[in-house]
Amino acid sequence: MVEVLRTNDVVLLSFVSALLDEANIDALVFDTHASIMEGSIGVLPRRIMVADSDLYYARKVIDEAMEDHDVEN
Repeated sequence: MVEVLRTNDVVLLSFVSALLDEANIDALVFDTHASIMEGSIGVLPRRIMVADSDLYYARKVIDEAMEDHDVEN
């Protein structure tokens, strides 16, 4: 698995997770529990991970959506 996004922004995490799901790309959010344990003060960002074989397509989907919605990471 490889990382396609690292952020503390839960809205962005949700948005990207939904995008990947809609594109039929299996994705996992890593570090959710670690982030909660440290009090969600932003020390440990959460990561969205995809299979190596989905990396190019996942980045393409995310990049296009970010441009379309003027989202900054």
